[in-house]
Amino acid sequence: MSNETHAVRDDDRSGLVKTIFICVVLVLVGAGFLFVIFNTEPTARRDGAVRQSASLVDVTQGEFGSFRPTIEAMGTVRPAREISLGARVDGEVAELGQGFVPGGFVDAGELLIRLDEADYRIALEQRRSALEQAQSQLAIERGEQQVARSDLASIDRELPPERRALVLREPQLRSARAQVESARADVAQAQVDLDRTTIEAPFDAHVLTRAVNLGSQVSPGTALGRLVGLDTYWVEATVPVGQLQWLTVPDGDQPGSSATLRNRNAWPAGATRRGEVLRLIGELEGSTRLARILVAVDDPLARNTDEDLPWLMLGEYVECRIEGREIADVVRLDRDYVREDDTVWLMVDGRLVIRPVSIVFQDESWAYIDEGLSADDRVVTTRLATVQEGLRLRLDSDDGDGDGESDGQSVEDAGA
Repeated sequence: MSNETHAVRDDDRSGLVKTIFICVVLVLVGAGFLFVIFNTEPTARRDGAVRQSASLVDVTQGEFGSFRPTIEAMGTVRPAREISLGARVDGEVAELGQGFVPGGFVDAGELLIRLDEADYRIALEQRRSALEQAQSQLAIERGEQQVARSDLASIDRELPPERRALVLREPQLRSARAQVESARADVAQAQVDLDRTTIEAPFDAHVLTRAVNLGSQVSPGTALGRLVGLDTYWVEATVPVGQLQWLTVPDGDQPGSSATLRNRNAWPAGATRRGEVLRLIGELEGSTRLARILVAVDDPLARNTDEDLPWLMLGEYVECRIEGREIADVVRLDRDYVREDDTVWLMVDGRLVIRPVSIVFQDESWAYIDEGLSADDRVVTTRLATVQEGLRLRLDSDDGDGDGESDGQSVEDAGA
């Protein structure tokens, strides 16, 4: 039993020694491979000094002359003429005009509503009868005065003026005349009331609402409907106060600035309407502090033209491109090329020059410059990663001294 135990222990020791030996050999072999790899790796070698290549850029030139800038504004369509119809006499609606429906069109003088006029015709006849009676009384009184005048002549005596007037019935004659005038006024009032039972369109109009129907009972002040004129709509637009100086408001024979209107969301592509600046409203908008102007648009519903023009809808929000006053002797440059702090990048003798400019006005597309830039200057249009006065520049057509296009930063060439 003892001999077998010793044999097992000897086998375990022999296996452990072999395992340790194999691990040591593997570690040594791995270390050898690493030594060979690190000692045979190629090293980087500087081939030349740091050098800066010229930046490849594109350039453009401004345009010198006189131009009309475009002022961008947003506005809301308003009616130039709007009325709320109201009844002026009592009555029942007996007839409605064919065009007097929401969305309908009516011409000036066209029937809108006729009230039952029977009571007013009767009242007119009564007033006429009263007038005839008053005129008869006046004629009788004139006859009485003639008789009194003859009687006074037969007496052949002088009377005080007060007594003479009484004898000649002058007070009675004045009373009769006053009765005639009152009766005539009553007839005229009855005729007016009768005429007011017929309500007509005061001008060519578009019907927005109608508040009554056949059989409706109305009284003075009852709302009947709402009409707006068809000849002109207004667009109430807002512009910065500083841009008002470039707008022209009509003055005598001088027309206002022309405007082009469009609604990108509702109108067909490219569809526009023409308008004209009509008035400057002398009050700033409360929240934005912008100035308010009125742009007049004739024939807003395109009823008097054969062109396929979009309608202007009341309350619609539209864009206004207003042509401003002429700016003379300036250089016009794409506003995208005006850099920070009102500067432009110029290419002068192959170098970058950062030059400040004086901008008279900027619209959506252009900057109008009166100082700091000439039409011959080459304006850099490329965005540069490095912006530094004197930076070397080159054009695509030039023979560059760099290795292809560069962003203007220093580059190092490395070789193996």
